[in-house]
Amino acid sequence: MKVLISVDMEGVSGIVHPSETGPERYDYERGRELMTAEANSAIAGVLDAAPDATVWVADAHGPFRNLLPEQLDRRARLVRGKPRPLGMLGGLDRETDAVLLVGYHARAGSGPAVLAHTMNDGLLDVRVDGRSMGEIGLNAAMAGHLGVPTVLLSGDDAACAELHDLVPSAVTVEVKQALAQGAAVALHPEEARGLLRHSAAQAVLRRSEIRPLTLTGPVEVEADLAAPFMVDLATLIPGVTRTHGGRTVSFTASDFAEAYRLLLLLAQLATIRPA
Repeated sequence: MKVLISVDMEGVSGIVHPSETGPERYDYERGRELMTAEANSAIAGVLDAAPDATVWVADAHGPFRNLLPEQLDRRARLVRGKPRPLGMLGGLDRETDAVLLVGYHARAGSGPAVLAHTMNDGLLDVRVDGRSMGEIGLNAAMAGHLGVPTVLLSGDDAACAELHDLVPSAVTVEVKQALAQGAAVALHPEEARGLLRHSAAQAVLRRSEIRPLTLTGPVEVEADLAAPFMVDLATLIPGVTRTHGGRTVSFTASDFAEAYRLLLLLAQLATIRPA
């Protein structure tokens, strides 16, 4: 069995502020240690349930170079760095049996939710067939496109509710309760790790009961961008058009994999600043 654990940072217990998640910020190294420890708990849980499993861990935050390789459980394989195929799901393929989302956050515009956003601050909202989706929904749907169920998510209460809305039978681990964009009531990190390890084992054992999130094509996508010049750049991509004024673009993809790749490109364009 192959299991992919995608690890973000904003949903890790104890983390509430960009100073803990951004490279070159004063508390980033502490955030990296907390993130790595939760990744290790998920790895341990998977291997408690399936000792012979192959576990891949995708570093899925910011530059994709946050997990501390020397501190990561040596039984796992680390997918690190960017750009790479499938972004936050680096390592996913049709041979994967289950996806776990660890340290995830809610979508842009939701709240109260700790450090909520979608991909980056340049994307204000993404709607797939009219439904607003953040990284949780987009990644679960990409896994589902390959027939892979998303069996677990850990994060704050808003992130857990977001996955439950899309995959009701998935296991969720609420490691903190959001009070605001930058405030939460959090479990002690060791308490969160114990809960995550137990839940990861249960999620893997229940994987056959959890249906993949499947969106059939063609897929209609709209994205609200933070600045008009981002729209100007986006419309240089064949098939992407300006809609609803100066901030929104739309496109039709033949299937969800094509939509996902285009959204990765839009997110990258949204990081460009005017010359």
